Amino acid sequence: MSSRIGHRPNLAVLRDDVRATEAYAVPSAVGFIKLDAMENPFGLPEAVQRELGERLGKQPLNRYPMSDPRGFKERLGKAMGLPLGARLMLGNGSDELIHLVIQACARPGATMLSPWPSFAMYELSSRFDGCNFVGVPLRPDFTLDPNVMLSAIAEDQPAVIFLSYPNNPTGNLFDRTAIDAVLRAAPGLVVIDEAYLPFAQDTWMPHLRSWPNLLVLRTLSKLGLAGIRLGYMSGDPEWIAEIEKLRPPYNVNVLSLAAADLMLEHLATLDSQAVMLRAERSRVATALSAIRGLTVFPSAANFLLFRVADPDRVFAALKERGILIKNVSKTHPLLAGCLRTTIGTSGENDALMQALRTIMEIPR
Repeated sequence: MSSRIGHRPNLAVLRDDVRATEAYAVPSAVGFIKLDAMENPFGLPEAVQRELGERLGKQPLNRYPMSDPRGFKERLGKAMGLPLGARLMLGNGSDELIHLVIQACARPGATMLSPWPSFAMYELSSRFDGCNFVGVPLRPDFTLDPNVMLSAIAEDQPAVIFLSYPNNPTGNLFDRTAIDAVLRAAPGLVVIDEAYLPFAQDTWMPHLRSWPNLLVLRTLSKLGLAGIRLGYMSGDPEWIAEIEKLRPPYNVNVLSLAAADLMLEHLATLDSQAVMLRAERSRVATALSAIRGLTVFPSAANFLLFRVADPDRVFAALKERGILIKNVSKTHPLLAGCLRTTIGTSGENDALMQALRTIMEIPR
C-alpha cells in the first residue's frame, strides 16, 4: 500500500471561481467593544434565561428535528403578521433562504439583480449557484434611482431581484413608489429583505397577496437571537412550495426551534430592547454629526454609516482603543471613505463617540 504522506491534495478538481474566492472573513472580537456585526447588544433577562434553559433541556437531542414544524410556523406567522393565505418557510438564517431562492431559479444564463452596494450574500450566492449577477448603482446619496433600475430590469430580465429594506450597509429605506415600479416591471421574483424590521418598523408583509411575485425575507438575528440562526420567508403558497423542495429536511435544529418558540412568548422583551436601540441610534447620529470631518447618513437600521477623509486611519485608531467597527470603504466606489458602526448599549456608544471625537481632532 502506497503512502500519501507528503502528497499535496489535488485542488484542480475544484471550480476555478471557488479557488479564486476568499472565505467570508469574520474577525475575532475578543477583548473589543463589538460594533461590527449589527447584533443586538442586550442579553436576555435572568428569568427568561432560566426558562430557556429548562425548555432546551427537555428537547430530544437524540432525534432529528421536525422537518416541517407546522405548529411553530403557525405561531410565528401569527406573531409576525403573516397575511391570510400566505405561507412561510424556515431557514438556517436568512442566508440559506437567499441561496435556496437563487438555486430554485438558477436556469443556465439566469440573472440575479440588486441595487448596489447592498448585502454581499446576494452576489456571492448568485455566483456560487452559477448565475449572472447585476448590481445596479445607487445614487451618490444611496437612494434608489427608479429609471436606472427599470432600465436594468428591461435589459437583463432578472429571475430574482433582491431589495434590502432598509439597505445594508447604507441603512436607508428605498422609496416605496420606486419599489412598486420594480414589482410591476419584474419578470420574476422580487425578494424584499426585512432583516432590520425591528428598527425600521416599515414592512411589505401586508402586501404579499397584492403582489404574487413578492417574497418577504426576515431573520430573528437582529431582533436579538443571532445565535440561533433562524430566518423565515413568506409569500404565495405556490412559490414557497417550489422553493421548499430544495430545503434540506433538517435545516433548523431542535434547540433553535425551541428557543425561538419560547421567545415568541417574550416578544415584549425583545421589542423593548429595539425601542432602546432606536433611541440610541438617534442619539448617536446627532452626536456624530456634530464631529468636524465626519458625515453621518440617515439610517432606519440598527447601525450607522458615516464617511471620513481617512477611513483606514480612523478604523485602526478605534481598534487600538478596543472598539471594533466595520470598514466598508473599499467594498464599492460609492462607499469610499465609509465606516459602519452597530448601535450598542449606551455605554458602548459613549465610548465610540468619545473615541471618534479624540481621533478626529488628531492632526493627520
